[in-house]
Amino acid sequence: MCGICGIASSRGRADLDRVEAMSATLVHRGPDSFGEFADGPVALAARRLSIIDLETGDQPIAKEDGSIHVVQNGEIYNYRELRRDLERAGHTFRTHGDTEVLLHLYEEHGDSFAARLRGMFAVAIWDARRRRLVLARDRFGIKPLYYRDADGELSFASELRALPRGQVDLDALEAFLAFNSIPAPLTIFREVRKLPAGHVLVWEDGGTRLERFARPGPATDVRDDDEAELVEELRARLRDSVRAHLVSDVPVGVLLSGGVDSSLLAALAAEESSEPLRTFSIGFEERSFDELGDARLVASRYGTQHRELVLRPDAALLLPALAEAFDEPFADSSALPTYLVSQLAASDVKVALSGEGGDELFGGYYTYAADLLAARVGGLARIARPFVERLPSSDARASFDYRAKRFVRAAHLPPLERHHGWKEIFSPELRAELTGRHNGFDPVDVLRARYAETSAAPELARLQDVDLGVYLVDDLLVKTDRASMAHSLEARVPYLDTAVTNLALALPTRQKVRALAKKVLLRKAAEPLLPREIVQGKKRGFSIPATAWLRGELEPFARETLSADRLRRQGFFRPEVVTRLIDEHVSGREDLSRQLWGLLAFTLWHERHVERTPTTPRTRLLQGVEA
Repeated sequence: MCGICGIASSRGRADLDRVEAMSATLVHRGPDSFGEFADGPVALAARRLSIIDLETGDQPIAKEDGSIHVVQNGEIYNYRELRRDLERAGHTFRTHGDTEVLLHLYEEHGDSFAARLRGMFAVAIWDARRRRLVLARDRFGIKPLYYRDADGELSFASELRALPRGQVDLDALEAFLAFNSIPAPLTIFREVRKLPAGHVLVWEDGGTRLERFARPGPATDVRDDDEAELVEELRARLRDSVRAHLVSDVPVGVLLSGGVDSSLLAALAAEESSEPLRTFSIGFEERSFDELGDARLVASRYGTQHRELVLRPDAALLLPALAEAFDEPFADSSALPTYLVSQLAASDVKVALSGEGGDELFGGYYTYAADLLAARVGGLARIARPFVERLPSSDARASFDYRAKRFVRAAHLPPLERHHGWKEIFSPELRAELTGRHNGFDPVDVLRARYAETSAAPELARLQDVDLGVYLVDDLLVKTDRASMAHSLEARVPYLDTAVTNLALALPTRQKVRALAKKVLLRKAAEPLLPREIVQGKKRGFSIPATAWLRGELEPFARETLSADRLRRQGFFRPEVVTRLIDEHVSGREDLSRQLWGLLAFTLWHERHVERTPTTPRTRLLQGVEA
């Protein structure tokens, strides 16, 4: 795992001093070593977190004749098989890790090298003979890669903080208000873009071109095997993926939420490990959010070395720390416990498995059950809406009133708009009222473009695919990457291994969602390995009691952070509208916690990364009681 960056200039020699300064901003991604390389118009740099090949794996790595150089952020799980094939084809290796394989694979297969990789990666390859730079990002977008193509040069980096800042992109802000994250290829700055998942970017002769090399999505041939056979196959594929993700020259742990996804990973990892597995969990003082008991069941059953932390909200420390770690506005509140459980894990291990992808692949969200239900009762929901809207707002997680209101407000809409409506943060009307602008950009068009690519697939599979390509990539995987790398911890996501996804994407709807039952096949695969209460339990995750916190301990902090003076200084949101939203939430009339969290996240991000307000040292951030 590393942080990578570089420059390709069509105006002369690349500025190596600039690249070294870019690299310095990424030291948290790779504190173990660093290196740089320059060759005329191109300069590359890498910060390394040593996981595999501790002795000879420092980057950049060059081909033996110096004609090709590579830097990589990620892990390639099939590198040993690829290396054997390449050696049989006559290639010679000088190191023992996965990065050098990329050089020879590119030499053998050209730009299509990325399609042969099993793993997570963001890669830059400089081909000195052909004077071309190739960037590639893995098919699921697990690892990030930003680039700026302007002023006669292409610059790139693992994080936005390493690239020049410019004006805020108002389309990106509109998308942030709709989603609480910013979808690719947009970034918060106009001139910077994200390399989309499964794409290669080639810089050659001073110009760039973008090509897609992989597009995971619903399979054309839906599996109709006997359920018992599918259960056994899924369990075997998951075991194969976990085994591959455990390959490391340093200890590996599991971020354990107590839900079926992370618990199943912990069970399989414990069975595949020769030493006791290390597991890490976060809990809360609010009983309805505390799931440490379920995590302890798994830890006890498999004899793991388990550590846990009971979290107490300390907004003055925690929220500014998140703004520092996330160098682009990001408002998924589960980033907070993910950040802290990563800090907890990083004191013991350098690698941890995480359960991202299980919900999108196997049908784990309540919205999927609602999608199927709305197809039958959408018209009745309209009739019930006036009565449902009168329900008082509860502090409980995913409360009945919250779900019921979301359901009746969107159930009558077309499938994609309905699906988005249940998750939408600020509606178009409220966005216009909040900003005072009527932006012609519709963020839902990002979802529509993805949805249009799968017209032949079953409806639920199409909606899962939208989540897989947008919500997972630009929310959940961003959260996991930034929260873990802020503490120099590598997070690996076994559910997004092709060994698992190739089966998941071919499953029929009935093996994912049946009525209100979710993750049907995955839960059956987990039955022999986990306690019954976890297999049959509700969805888990590192979520927080934000609704209650913003009506209690965090209310003063929210009012101070979102004060009229601070909002007017930034110039993006109308203070009177923000004050009204706070009042409505605190009164209990409506649960606006996700909206308020988004406004807090943006305001703190702007202060830290645009206004350059200093932040609190990270060493003080583990606020809670460790068991």
